[in-house]
Amino acid sequence: MNIHKNSLAICLMGAAILHCASSKAQTVIQVAAGGYHSVFVKSDGSLWAMGHNVAGQLGIPSSDYCTNTPQQIVAEDVTGIAAGSQHTLFVKKDGSLWGMGNNCQGQLGIGVRGVDDQPKKIVSGGVTAIAAGDVHSLILKSDGSLWAMGDNSFGQLGAAILGNTTQPELLVPKGVKAIAAGFYHSLFLKTDGSLWVMGRNNFGQLGTGTTRNNYKPKEIVAGGVVAIAAGGFQSVFLKTDGSVWVMGRNSHGQLGDGTTNDVSLPEQIVAGGATAIAVGGHETMFLGENGSLWLMGSKTDEPSNDGTHSFINHPEQIVASGVINIAAGLSHCLFVKSDGSLWAMGENNYGQLGYETRKTEIAQKTFEPTQVVCQPLSRKSLARD
Repeated sequence: MNIHKNSLAICLMGAAILHCASSKAQTVIQVAAGGYHSVFVKSDGSLWAMGHNVAGQLGIPSSDYCTNTPQQIVAEDVTGIAAGSQHTLFVKKDGSLWGMGNNCQGQLGIGVRGVDDQPKKIVSGGVTAIAAGDVHSLILKSDGSLWAMGDNSFGQLGAAILGNTTQPELLVPKGVKAIAAGFYHSLFLKTDGSLWVMGRNNFGQLGTGTTRNNYKPKEIVAGGVVAIAAGGFQSVFLKTDGSVWVMGRNSHGQLGDGTTNDVSLPEQIVAGGATAIAVGGHETMFLGENGSLWLMGSKTDEPSNDGTHSFINHPEQIVASGVINIAAGLSHCLFVKSDGSLWAMGENNYGQLGYETRKTEIAQKTFEPTQVVCQPLSRKSLARD
């Protein structure tokens, strides 16, 4: 794999492993990272959440401003999850779609606007995949149809939908197999391997060669794409040959091309060997051979003593092997190892890493993983730092 190796690099300031000890321990199988919150699914189908909860995105009363203790939200049957800036979506094994959190632009798709801190059913069945952006959401159904809801200010819901919508609206009737949502842009992958984009394009995140917004889906790659990911203002896709391609904002080196220059056309960063991708606010992650984890972008969103930001502008290895699932939020990252353990790193100002110390301070200097045992569930509100 044509990438630079440095085993000492780390995603963001601080790291922790989450390991819940019990008589019937359940492993973690899936993770999602939102603005300042995290959600994960265990092997028993239970859904857990931690971090910021100002809009009820954890599925508990929003009076609980935030929690650094992973809390069980749903006991069983969860098969898919997605986390937006302040909302969370999940799919159950019967194909039903549920959501909670900020619904200011109708991103929960429940027909009204507002805040909802309890899981609400959105679609009764047939949902196979979900994606959550800042204030919009995408739904993929088993028939290959793509549906969207929420904010459409920049065309992120596509031309088939006029203005914002508070309920799921049909965007593409068939042929879609994967979806991704950034802050204000959307990507979808068709069954023929073609990549399509729409929405805001101020940093070239749509990969069209311009910075003009697209209010209807536009094809940018004709075929050969197998996975897609959308972050704050950047996009990443993976091809059948294991190559990683990027476009969009590069202020923190998140595109990994050795510069901090924005890119408006797809640019190859890794020639081959990659198996999975994830994009956050200012960081990009991918998995390589043997489950190695690689990062480019921001180490921390907090400025150092001289006012500058610490970042990596080329791929660097942070875990040598054994990683099977990854997720990146606004300023934190999550990954799952093959033994079912959940690891977290980055900002923890709202408890999104799920361990006791919530502030990310330079004085911590926690560059080695720290084991944390999950505490008993608590509804105690945590004061702002």
